[in-house]
Amino acid sequence: MTVTMFSVASIAVLVAMALSMIRALVGPTVFDRILAVNVTGTLTVVLIAVYGFLDGRPDFLDIGLLYALINFIGTIAVSKYVKFRDLGHPMDGPDEGDV
Repeated sequence: MTVTMFSVASIAVLVAMALSMIRALVGPTVFDRILAVNVTGTLTVVLIAVYGFLDGRPDFLDIGLLYALINFIGTIAVSKYVKFRDLGHPMDGPDEGDV
């Protein structure tokens, strides 16, 4: 029963990942694509956690959390680069805030 439940959850996550990858390819804006890649990364964390519990190895959750942190930092960095065309130095002129 538990294996079936985790298998169905894995299939649902994979379907959601396919839909978000379609959004990443279609767009229409760069921010839609960034958000779609972020959603894919988040669903990957869920898939890693489900696989860990399916395999009886809950230590996969630590790997999932590390991947979530990398996904979050990557999304912020790409969003900041797209908006400001620079990652480290503020632009001259009026402050536009931060991403």
